[in-house]
Amino acid sequence: MNLRAIGLTAVVVCTALLPFAASAGPASGPAPLPRSLAPSAAPSVPLPLPLPLPLPASHLTGIDGSPAAGDRPVAGGGAAVRTAERCGPEVASPEGIEAQSCVLSGGRDTWARTYYRNATGRELSAVLSLMGPGARTVQTYCAVAAEDEPATCETPREPSLGEASRYLAMAEFAAAAEGGAEDGQSADDAPLLLRSGSNSPGPGGR
Repeated sequence: MNLRAIGLTAVVVCTALLPFAASAGPASGPAPLPRSLAPSAAPSVPLPLPLPLPLPASHLTGIDGSPAAGDRPVAGGGAAVRTAERCGPEVASPEGIEAQSCVLSGGRDTWARTYYRNATGRELSAVLSLMGPGARTVQTYCAVAAEDEPATCETPREPSLGEASRYLAMAEFAAAAEGGAEDGQSADDAPLLLRSGSNSPGPGGR
């Protein structure tokens, strides 16, 4: 038997055994399914975002009607209190002192004020009085500087006891006494230079 016949016989035998070897090979798990039959991946679902934490009640504005900081109403209702003046005529003295006295009222208060200019070249003293119902009188003493500039003097505010027309403002200017206006002696110890009152015929103003 020659080598060629032996080789052909071996080729035939190997060819016949190959299908059996392929079918008897080790199993490595189920064969993959065709792509058309494979289960599709589950659609991605976005996770819910965390909700923001609630702000403290002090930071909430307009929820319960309370105003925010910076929007608070002005004390006393938010409206500015209007001041009314009832003034007498402007008067002047030959020495160079000019004045006008007024009764002022605003809200629940009443007080007196005098507007003046001292062109005498020397210091003066003034006594300003607010006379009201029931013989009530409030006085204040003012030092009048030797300056030819407009200035004012006014009494403390008092609770109103009636209409402003029932009050009278009176200012008296005199040369400054040696003790000064703080002693309250100027009107009594020095000659009177000018008297200015608010008792004008009708309501007036500056």
